[in-house]
Amino acid sequence: MATTVEWPVRLYLFEEDGTTKARVVLRTGTTTLTGHGTARCSPEDPDVPEIGDEIAAGRAMRDLAGQLQRVADLDLEGVGAAPPRHEHRAAYGWTSAMA
Repeated sequence: MATTVEWPVRLYLFEEDGTTKARVVLRTGTTTLTGHGTARCSPEDPDVPEIGDEIAAGRAMRDLAGQLQRVADLDLEGVGAAPPRHEHRAAYGWTSAMA
């Protein structure tokens, strides 16, 4: 049987003195997650509020997506179906010890 679930998402944008802040709230029915993002306008750049909105909103949504993925990973662990762990890889390029 097919089911449809709706999770409401609200995005709030706040701008003050060249800084735009975004807050995105996801309600799943059992969990509420909140992502945050910030964008700052460089003094040399033209002030285009829409760009700040887009950057701050994108960062907030990326933050929210990471939180949602971590919740899903923990839920998978809870039912014994944990995702594979990623091994840490050595950094590319020169490290400070080699400089």
